[in-house]
Amino acid sequence: MSTEPIVLGLDVGTQSLRAALVDLKGRTVAFGVAPIETAYPRPAWAEQRPADWWTAAGTAVARALEAGGVSPDRIVAIGLDCTACTVVACSAEGEPLRPALLWMDQRAHRESRDVSATGDPVLRYVSGWVSPEWMLPKALWLKRHEPETYHRADRIVECTDWMMYKLTGEWTLSLNHLAVKWNYARPDGGWPLGMMRAVGLDDLESKWPSKIVPLGKGDGTLTAGAAAELGLKPGTRVAQGGIDAYLGMLGLGATGDGDVAVIVGSSTCHLAQTREGVFGSGAAGCCPDATVEGLYTIEAGQTATGSILDWYRRHFASREQAEADSRGVNVYTVLDEQAAAVPPGADGLVVREDWQGNRSPHKNPHARGAIVGLSLAHGPGHVFRALYEATAMGTRAILEDCSRHGLTVERVFLGGGGAKSPLWLQIHADVLQKPVHLTREGESCALGSAMCAAVAAGVYKDFDEAAGAMVAVERLVEPDPGNAAAYDDLFARYSDLYRRLNDPS
Repeated sequence: MSTEPIVLGLDVGTQSLRAALVDLKGRTVAFGVAPIETAYPRPAWAEQRPADWWTAAGTAVARALEAGGVSPDRIVAIGLDCTACTVVACSAEGEPLRPALLWMDQRAHRESRDVSATGDPVLRYVSGWVSPEWMLPKALWLKRHEPETYHRADRIVECTDWMMYKLTGEWTLSLNHLAVKWNYARPDGGWPLGMMRAVGLDDLESKWPSKIVPLGKGDGTLTAGAAAELGLKPGTRVAQGGIDAYLGMLGLGATGDGDVAVIVGSSTCHLAQTREGVFGSGAAGCCPDATVEGLYTIEAGQTATGSILDWYRRHFASREQAEADSRGVNVYTVLDEQAAAVPPGADGLVVREDWQGNRSPHKNPHARGAIVGLSLAHGPGHVFRALYEATAMGTRAILEDCSRHGLTVERVFLGGGGAKSPLWLQIHADVLQKPVHLTREGESCALGSAMCAAVAAGVYKDFDEAAGAMVAVERLVEPDPGNAAAYDDLFARYSDLYRRLNDPS
């Protein structure tokens, strides 16, 4: 049995928790996965139970250790990434008082409007608008609609903060989350206290831990209790965690000027590093110190992409599921085969992917999805291909908007669960009309967490050095120039459909 050191990356996603055992050259030794359930109590609401995250962590870690035949003694550090703005109200001991408000939950749209209406100078980092997904609107919603829960809560934090507490027994806050989703801006002095007072959240700061730790740093170690529950070694170093997509950017090695990371999962996140701020676009923000201290990270995103495919699978793909079961393949293999048999443009179908609102570039939580142009000649393959094309069109809309405000897009890196579909990858390349870079390890978020662990353990001095050692670009997906005209036409119709659906007149 090998005794070489390895690191553990925990990736807490929307649909599952993934545990990756990774060697110091970035190769996955073993992988474990456990599902996480989401409840949708009302339209545009989404909730999860924090206890399920912890149970899933134990299951996924056990599966990874067993699959790799790995002794916990070999693990020198643990890294963590989680969904962003998944808000937990809990006691000082971490006991949840209600289900967590999942990142995609849009119930706080009125509170979002009220926070944005303050016009506080800090809003320039988020293009003047605070998403209903973020901390302040969700906390304000709790205070207005569930005041007993709000006032009982000793802590109103995020999934990452809660998981770090479960792992280390210490409450900390991730600078990564604060800079991106909490309107915390170091250049402006830190907390947006004036804006918080203006909307009646002057008591919220008291519910937040006081210790703020940059991504991948900190001195946390695994408690004996957590180690026993996870089957790991007490005292193992735990690197400060952060947002899944941001760790995915690190895991893709998209850290140079002109590099854009597209993390395709339940949602799609678009991230780029820059020394100069890019302001005024429809991006979610241009956030200082979010990933690397001293740099800005531009973030944009689509609220629902992979989750739409899962919605389709759950409600409309029973025949494809039966075929997949009979063939011993994944149901998405069958769905991809059907979609691949359909020409670009899906014979006239146009889809808007705004199932849970539009995060970028329109920042419209009230936007809703649409499938337009159906005829009796269309079949399941047409609809599924049109869903793929709509998600890629959303990425094109975001990158074109950011480019108009000064972002130069040189290289596109794609990772996340969407990288597993050759068809979805090709559609992205064709729609963007740019090569798509693919790295050796498809699970970029888990690899990014493992890189944070390696930096925290002192194996590498920083993320750049870790990326140089642990990330390898394996191939390019080149765009098919023969599809450019069809997708230019579809993009025009896709853009026009948003205007038609959302024009108040």
